[in-house]
Amino acid sequence: MVLLGLVAVIAAIVLIVVRPGASQGETGETGGGAATSPEASADPTSSPPADDPATGAPCAPEQVIIEAITDKTEYAEGEQPELSTTIRNTGDAPCTMNAGTSVQVFTITSGTETYWTSTDCQTSPSDAEITLEPGDPISSGVPIIWDRTRSSPDTCDGPREAVPAGGASFHLDVTVDGMASTASKQFLLY
Repeated sequence: MVLLGLVAVIAAIVLIVVRPGASQGETGETGGGAATSPEASADPTSSPPADDPATGAPCAPEQVIIEAITDKTEYAEGEQPELSTTIRNTGDAPCTMNAGTSVQVFTITSGTETYWTSTDCQTSPSDAEITLEPGDPISSGVPIIWDRTRSSPDTCDGPREAVPAGGASFHLDVTVDGMASTASKQFLLY
């Protein structure tokens, strides 16, 4: 009987040390550079981090406001407009969308004529899945610099014609992932 009790104690110690079912190198401790497995550390009652692209449902067009932005409203001769956008979630819950350059289109018009489109000569477009928190706007990081020329897909490798200036009025419109800016941003070129 004593021998059986001793075997049970030794078996319990071995099970504690060896931990059958644990992955090789897994210690169960978070210190010393070793990490616990995702299954062990996940708390099923906690919500995912805010920057996790999987947070929230896909954004619906009616809950997103896209704003076209220029750095100025008037540009002196030789000044080049800086174009960007801000995206805002007007809903009550986080939502996700692709806001990468692969789904952004900046368009400059004057009257009924389209003078420039960002996708005409775009290189290396990329996707960027983002989570929009309610009421927390996200702005594009680096603005697009417009060189005040006309664009078309067949003018990418050669010289392009300058657009009219001398106080000419232009409008910037932006679409992101198929959702259009709510209003054009007007600006003047001198």
